[in-house]
Amino acid sequence: MALASPNALGHPRLGLIFSKKNVRRAVDRNRLKRIVRDSIRLQQQRLPAVDIVVLARRGVHELDNATVHRQLQGMWRRLEREASKSAREPDRHGTRSEDTHRI
Repeated sequence: MALASPNALGHPRLGLIFSKKNVRRAVDRNRLKRIVRDSIRLQQQRLPAVDIVVLARRGVHELDNATVHRQLQGMWRRLEREASKSAREPDRHGTRSEDTHRI
């Protein structure tokens, strides 16, 4: 799961939260962090200027690298769509939405 909030930096930033409660072994947490960092590095030119926080769900460490990478690709596509949609559509109050989006 990921949360995203617009920033004024002109590029995406990444935060990672992989708790011991959800991913028990350090080697698994570090593997997942490496996969997420690599995925965002490859997609950063396509992503909007947002702060992204990736949260690990229980059981994610049981997935293989290719599956995690595919899920991240889908998440980045959804983020790209949501950001372009919210940039085009004003919210109910006539201003553009600056809220955090759940991906």
